[in-house]
Amino acid sequence: MLPVTLDTLRITLHVLAVTVWVGGQLTLLGLLPALRAIGGDAPRTVARRFNVVAWPAFGLTVVTGVWNLLAVDVGDTSPDYQATLFAKLFFVAVSGIAAFVHGRGGSKAATAVGGAVGLFAALAALFYGVLLGGPTG
Repeated sequence: MLPVTLDTLRITLHVLAVTVWVGGQLTLLGLLPALRAIGGDAPRTVARRFNVVAWPAFGLTVVTGVWNLLAVDVGDTSPDYQATLFAKLFFVAVSGIAAFVHGRGGSKAATAVGGAVGLFAALAALFYGVLLGGPTG
């Protein structure tokens, strides 16, 4: 059996948190028509309950992301790696900001744009994260 290391724990926690953040958004997107059909405050109630899990997951993503950065000497990486890392960090920030706007949206437009941009940015951050961890990353 392969040894379990602190790196194993770090990466597992990071992937778990990202799974909740990104996968939860996709799940809610899929459930939204059924929640709207139920009517009333169902979509808002489910979204509020999701936030109880999603925001701590986002926080864990950021904390383990910093931990990941500390495990790599970024200065010794290639310019391509650094550009990819910058893109990932940019999309992580956009994802969090847009999700915040979505949750606090003062208008339907702010809520819609915040949700769409937040999900797109979360998927882009996921993509770049996988690219960083791949065989050439």
